[in-house]
Amino acid sequence: MKIQILGTGCAKCKQLTENAEAAAREAGISYELEKVTDIAEIVKFGVMSTPALAVDGKVKLVGKVATPAEIKPLLVQA
Repeated sequence: MKIQILGTGCAKCKQLTENAEAAAREAGISYELEKVTDIAEIVKFGVMSTPALAVDGKVKLVGKVATPAEIKPLLVQA
């Protein structure tokens, strides 16, 4: 599974990264993490508000820092 954090590297983006990693560990999912910081690449996802979370190239969450408990079902469903 590929988890992508879309954002410029702000504190919220870093927190979302930590929460996504925690959720994947809790769910026992093996994953590859990619941070997408280039604005042009973020826009290609159709995202206008960061941070955002994409799983296997599909945007699952936009504009908020979700908790590991909120992220876990998004990863399990993917």
